Amino acid sequence: MASSAALAPVFEHIEANRPAFLDRLIDYLRHPSISAENIGIAEVGNLLLRMLGDIGLQASLIPTEGHPMVIGRWEKAPGKPTVLLYGHYDVQPADPLDKWLSPPFEPTIRDGRLYARGVGDNKGQHFAQILAIESHLKVHGELPCNVILLLEGEEEIGSPRIAGFVRAHSHLLKADLAVTADGPRHASGAPTIKFGSRGVVSFDLRCRHASRDVHSGNFGGVVPNPIWTLVHLLATMKNADGEITIEGLHDDVLPPTAEDIEAIARLPLDLDAFKQGLGLSRLDAPLERPFYDRLCFQPTLTINGFHGGYGGPGTKTVLPNEALVKCDIRLVEAQDPQDVLRKVRAHVEKHAPEVEFIVEEMGMQPSKTQIASPYTAPLRRAFVAAHGEEPLLIPAGFGSLPNYVFTKILGIPAFVTPYANHDEANHAPNENMTLDCFHSGVRTGAALLHELGQMKAPA
Repeated sequence: MASSAALAPVFEHIEANRPAFLDRLIDYLRHPSISAENIGIAEVGNLLLRMLGDIGLQASLIPTEGHPMVIGRWEKAPGKPTVLLYGHYDVQPADPLDKWLSPPFEPTIRDGRLYARGVGDNKGQHFAQILAIESHLKVHGELPCNVILLLEGEEEIGSPRIAGFVRAHSHLLKADLAVTADGPRHASGAPTIKFGSRGVVSFDLRCRHASRDVHSGNFGGVVPNPIWTLVHLLATMKNADGEITIEGLHDDVLPPTAEDIEAIARLPLDLDAFKQGLGLSRLDAPLERPFYDRLCFQPTLTINGFHGGYGGPGTKTVLPNEALVKCDIRLVEAQDPQDVLRKVRAHVEKHAPEVEFIVEEMGMQPSKTQIASPYTAPLRRAFVAAHGEEPLLIPAGFGSLPNYVFTKILGIPAFVTPYANHDEANHAPNENMTLDCFHSGVRTGAALLHELGQMKAPA
């Protein structure tokens, strides 16, 4: 369903090259690039540098204090918009290896899916964008709009340097909009456009009382228990009704717009299937809060881990001297990570001053683009051209991406257009991407460039 004569031969080229494109993706996935362990990052950065140059982009590898950024650009379409395509070439560690059915860096096809670490998150998705660019250049010798491709090497460790990089190199990133192909489609399988990402902050709560573990009989009732201290503190942070009760946490939360509310009302939901798929008997409290309202518009407080005392077989009647809780808070527009962390620290100091509040990273800001953006219509047309159906519009993505650097630093609208299947198992063993999702991603990327090329650059 190509939308014009110019796009039809690009789609034909993509269809004719399905086997070759898949082979090239498999070769790309064979190269590990694990940012947390600094494995293969330099090699894959240089591989991308050569790859982008070979397809006709002006490519550069720009060092940072951590892992380098890869930039490709094609800016030969005067009067047309410039789109900044973001992705990341780093991947998660493959542990636990014994849970993989095939080796994580030996891509394997089973039942119409390609299994490999990084195939969905994010190599398969940004490689689809690269192939879309290449397809236009092969067929027409030019692109319908201007393109800047930014590939990061630290997204899987929280993008600690991307904000500083974007501020320092904003002259290299002048664009009219940003598009990120990352994350899963909607669980219904429908194509999806997301208009924001939740931010995130992480922190630890550590409590020590006695200088050593003690006997729970000889000292119980006299020596305070750090686990109970943390339990009581946590109970002041979120109550049994599911309400986060940290003072001031919700002060900056923006209410959803009428367009946002209308969009989530149209999202498909099989709640029974959702609960059955995860083995749930109920949703988290508050029970009356709508499903998508929770995921798009509300901050969260999650206990990621609780560590303390004895956890082995049988019984050990010990009163531990130390306990640790690891937490994260997902942020919504317009919460600020540093402000939220200040409020959490103040809450801890008020309710449990003997508990140590530990922050190692300052977190990631949320991002938000209005559904009424002038770029929404061409993105929707691109999905219809590539998929034959209208995409779902999700006001804010449920996870966290560094799209705030585009909306808050560059001041441009930012969209997330996920290409991967909803059950891609990213960050887990047996990460996968269906072959149909990969090939439709290439088509969607090509249609996106075409539709933006029908517009004039903003004044």
